[in-house]
Amino acid sequence: MENITIIILLLFGITFISILSSKYRFPLPIALVLCGVCISMVPSLPIITLNPNVVFIIFLPPLLYGAAWNTSWHDFKANIRPISLAAIGLVIFTTALVAVTVHYLIPAISWEASFLIGAIVSPPDAVAATSITKGLGIQPRIITILEGESLVNDASGLVAYKYALIAITAGNFVLWEAGLNFLIIAAAGIAIGLGIGYLMYLVHKKFVSDPILEVTFTFLTPFASYLLAEHFHFSGVLAVVTTGLYLSFQSGQIFTNQSRIMAYSVWEVVIFILNGLIFILIGLQLRSVMDGITDYPLSELIIYGVITSLVVIAVRFVWVVPAALLPRALSKRIRTKESFDPRNMVIFGWAGMRGVVSMAAALALPLTLPNGSPFPHRNLIIYICFCVILSTLVLLGFTLPWIIRFMKMKPHSIALEEYQVRTQIVTHTIGHIEDNLSLVQDELLHNIKSKYEVKYNRLQKTDLPANYFGKGKTLAGNIFNEYTKLQMDLINVERDVINNLHRKGEASEEILRKIERELDLEETRLQLDMYSG
Repeated sequence: MENITIIILLLFGITFISILSSKYRFPLPIALVLCGVCISMVPSLPIITLNPNVVFIIFLPPLLYGAAWNTSWHDFKANIRPISLAAIGLVIFTTALVAVTVHYLIPAISWEASFLIGAIVSPPDAVAATSITKGLGIQPRIITILEGESLVNDASGLVAYKYALIAITAGNFVLWEAGLNFLIIAAAGIAIGLGIGYLMYLVHKKFVSDPILEVTFTFLTPFASYLLAEHFHFSGVLAVVTTGLYLSFQSGQIFTNQSRIMAYSVWEVVIFILNGLIFILIGLQLRSVMDGITDYPLSELIIYGVITSLVVIAVRFVWVVPAALLPRALSKRIRTKESFDPRNMVIFGWAGMRGVVSMAAALALPLTLPNGSPFPHRNLIIYICFCVILSTLVLLGFTLPWIIRFMKMKPHSIALEEYQVRTQIVTHTIGHIEDNLSLVQDELLHNIKSKYEVKYNRLQKTDLPANYFGKGKTLAGNIFNEYTKLQMDLINVERDVINNLHRKGEASEEILRKIERELDLEETRLQLDMYSG
């Protein structure tokens, strides 16, 4: 009970730190990792060791599902080549070079443990990079590649982690078997993810209409995908990511406006708590971790952390040059279709910050081997992992905004893209009114058309007031309800337009979610008006 009380109090502290982070524009991921360091320095706090078997189950499914949900499938598919190169090729490259470095830097660590460290620190955290660069106008394609890389490289990195763990605990590892098994468990994980996704699509669409139940199902879905895949020894991570991408793509068809409003609000809170909780746990364990590596001199520990971190950072820059230039040199289609700015390679290289997935993987290391002996070098592995997270977040995170400004990159304007999408929605809706509502009462037709003409004129920057509507007339109760129903029908027309634009790749994920939320809120207001009318 005392431990739970301390964790809740620390969550309060992290929440207040987040308020200060937002007020003073201090990157939250950096604040969280520094909080972990500060927590570890408080001598009176207890050491809490979470059962490694449940770390992945608690943290991975919701975090990965939330990331997949906010990733555009169309953008992901359009950038599958750079995403795959980064998420698979770069992860393997990073794992191998870090393993070689650690093995020769720390002779006491075996090859298996060295590869385990490489697998843990190989996947970067796109959430950290995008939150740090928010508002700097980075090109959407770079953001898409970073987010897509984060989704897939979590899977490839954790598969490598799993095989390295097997090599340590079982004492056997065959490279060609591991490669073949990787393909099998990846394909099966994706298949299970699609199966769960389609099943939940049917459940949401045909059986569930209550917002509370729909939001509850969104919580259960990632755990169902993960546990089912892991039960059959397939990739639970890829299953969760696949389910999230599939249901996100279908969300416009299966969720009501009230469900979406509730789900986004609740999920934002849950993701925030999980991110804070993982760094609280590492802070509460870091002191015992440091106590467990007292056999190494402090100077050596610092060298281990610094050199491993520098290798992790450097490998990304080494990889990005051939990964970006070779496809362009070999394919005329790529040279013609894709614009190229070498400064984007710098941004991609600088965005290699590590975060919660690496931390969760380190905390999930078993305490003992199957024979009951302590897991070899567990504390040292967690220490090195934390050093990499701390150094990449602080060093790269603090300097990335400065690098972007220094290179004088022209910021991407989301406003222009949003203006074009909104104009298409309003124009299409006005056309729908003229084509399909000609038999409606003149007064209703005039008012409903005026509403969308006002929207259109506002887009054209006229001086019409924002609340111009109906010219101050009051409608009778039954006419008011009929009028409200018309507005709700037209909201569905607007929703269809934005979903179609998104499916065609003409509206980004960010704009889709923003406009979708506006329509949901407006529909909710109209529903309340009808109930009171």
